Amino acid sequence: MELKITNLNKTYANGVQALKNVDLTIPQGMFGLLGPNGAGKSSLMRTIATLQAADTGSIQLGDIDVLKQKDAVRRVLGYLPQEFGVYPKVTAETMLDHIAALKGIANRKERNEVVSSLLNRVNLYEVRKKNLGTYSGGMKQRFGIAQALLGDPKLIIVDEPTAGLDPTERNRFHNLLSEIGENTIVILSTHIVEDVTNLCQNMAIICLGEVVVEGNPSSLVQDMQGKVWEKLIDKQELDQYKQNFNVISTQLKAGQTQIHVFNETEPDSSFEASKTTLEDVYFTRITERMESLSA
Repeated sequence: MELKITNLNKTYANGVQALKNVDLTIPQGMFGLLGPNGAGKSSLMRTIATLQAADTGSIQLGDIDVLKQKDAVRRVLGYLPQEFGVYPKVTAETMLDHIAALKGIANRKERNEVVSSLLNRVNLYEVRKKNLGTYSGGMKQRFGIAQALLGDPKLIIVDEPTAGLDPTERNRFHNLLSEIGENTIVILSTHIVEDVTNLCQNMAIICLGEVVVEGNPSSLVQDMQGKVWEKLIDKQELDQYKQNFNVISTQLKAGQTQIHVFNETEPDSSFEASKTTLEDVYFTRITERMESLSA
């Protein structure tokens, strides 16, 4: 099964065009969606999850027309939005049992087994009897992950899922996602480049509603090897370097500013070759897109 998005467009009532001719083919496995705030990631996720309509275009999940067969999509969908609410006076166990029933798990014994298993997987079993209103931000996020996994979904969408998780919880969630992605389409929408590097076999970068690059993370990085250069400069020199070179990112190091420059050849002898990462690919593509608009 694959998810095929063709010529998808969405403009909101305030005139903002959130999606512009989006074309993506997402196979089974982990798919990373990277982009800055306001890029259109959440708009795309909400459209796939049948929470809003598109203006034009199509989305096909296997033999399901996503934009027309919303009930069919929802039966095979697991969704964790960036922001979600919980009923504060209901226990995690009770709430998850209720959602499981809505997902069509009618047999109580089966529901109990599924709920217990999920609460164990997200490390909430010991606090299953506590009201959701007493949960920390990270615990609520893990509960959201559990509900997204109910009903053996064929498509899982997670929007900024590791927000609020400490490093141990984040690692646990990564392992869980990797396991799930072996047999499911999992779309990971995030601004954390490292998560995509570690987890995803395929990815896309979206900027201002448009897909600016799509492919395998390792291949995208390999294509840029030998074209990224670095140098330590004084902070006050930054504007001058931005005028003379294609500076794609900056980072403060030991009181100085380290710049990364994208160029086919060595800019000058004062630069050193930098080992290219997916972050370099991300910043290069975003910078190119922004510059094309201002040109």
